[in-house]
Amino acid sequence: LVIVMAVGIIILGAMYSVFTIHNKTFHTEEQIAEMQQCARAAMDMITRDIRVAGYNPSGASFNGIPYSASQLQLMADLNRDGAISGDNENIIYIYDGTNYRITKNNGLGELPMAEAVHAFTFEYLDKGGNATTSSSDIRQMRITITLKTAEPDPEYTDPTYGDHYRRYSLSSLVIPRNLNL
Repeated sequence: LVIVMAVGIIILGAMYSVFTIHNKTFHTEEQIAEMQQCARAAMDMITRDIRVAGYNPSGASFNGIPYSASQLQLMADLNRDGAISGDNENIIYIYDGTNYRITKNNGLGELPMAEAVHAFTFEYLDKGGNATTSSSDIRQMRITITLKTAEPDPEYTDPTYGDHYRRYSLSSLVIPRNLNL
């Protein structure tokens, strides 16, 4: 009976060890999947808004993507009234490095769009793909979003930053459809 109990405890200990390892792996993979999905969703929303920027059926005077180093502003006359005053006609994306998030102000107030954002960069490009600071020359945009997991993984060390967060970067080159191409 003692031998059977000892063998049973050994088997139970091995099963507990396997369960613990599996549980940690599942939690890590779940965080990675959530981080990647959030990056893809944010990139999809931003690129969709960039593609519409500059829509101007009434011929009103505005620049679809005005240059700014600190925020990404996109304008379009979606309701065709000749003014950029309706909902989703003047969108501003701002990276909040203190709270690690990207917010979107679409005329209805500031809304958090992506959380656990490590970096958000956007580069304005001219027709030839060269960087530009002139609003009238902007014809393309390169967007990069880098997210990190919400919780650190003590068994992982990021080689670049030396911390225990996993990161995922997603970049996209977007050509707006309505900017006098």
